[in-house]
Amino acid sequence: MAVFEGAGKSRPQVMGIINATPDSFYESSREGNIESAMKMIANGADWIDIGGESTRPGATKISIEEEIARVIPLIEEISKHCNVSIDTRNVEVARLAVKAGATMINDVSGLRDSGMMDLVIESGCHVCIMHMLGEPGNMQDNPQYDDVSMEVNQMLISKANELVEKGHPIDKIYLDPGIGFGKNLEHNIELLQSFSQLRPYQVLWGVSRKSMIGQICNQPDSAHRLAGSLAIAAKGFYEGIDVVRVHDVREHVDLFAVLEKLEE
Repeated sequence: MAVFEGAGKSRPQVMGIINATPDSFYESSREGNIESAMKMIANGADWIDIGGESTRPGATKISIEEEIARVIPLIEEISKHCNVSIDTRNVEVARLAVKAGATMINDVSGLRDSGMMDLVIESGCHVCIMHMLGEPGNMQDNPQYDDVSMEVNQMLISKANELVEKGHPIDKIYLDPGIGFGKNLEHNIELLQSFSQLRPYQVLWGVSRKSMIGQICNQPDSAHRLAGSLAIAAKGFYEGIDVVRVHDVREHVDLFAVLEKLEE
């Protein structure tokens, strides 16, 4: 099965979210399973991102053993049908996930653990480096920056440059500013507007149904944030964002199909 190797697309790749968790912020995405993933694949997902530990604001850490039990069986089956990303900040989980068939490590802690960087280089897999301020349990406790775009983007670029210097292919590196991970609304907006600072690396946006959309649209319930999510995806289409990580695959694939047609 071919794995996408970078730019040259006419639309962003669509990464479907499978949360094998009981406590992710969007209730309808909880307890993700093989059937949900297969539906996303049928609806046009380019990637399936599988996570076994909730990293929503205020989330508590679970054991490595529990995370492994939640994700590895899913990866073994879903990777037979689609490119799979493992959403984890734990090296032990990532290593087993790659062995089980995952072709991307999506590290929400931004490769803080040097062992994760070693694993990426050793395996040659795709990697998404995300910025998070603090830990999920405290990241939204009054986050502060002197210059959010400079601090976040420089941290991501620094990690990516280190990978490249160690021989990792640049076209296998994706950078994610971590919308909602230790940022307020103004921080999030500024990061979405300053994504060009992350080039030449590929950019991934994970904004689907997040609280910033609720704040902008006055929609406190994540179930009512699809329209706002699609608006950000449309912005990503026109800005040349490489990947959008979403809960609603069919709606995003349809959005991009229409926008592509209108651009012919």
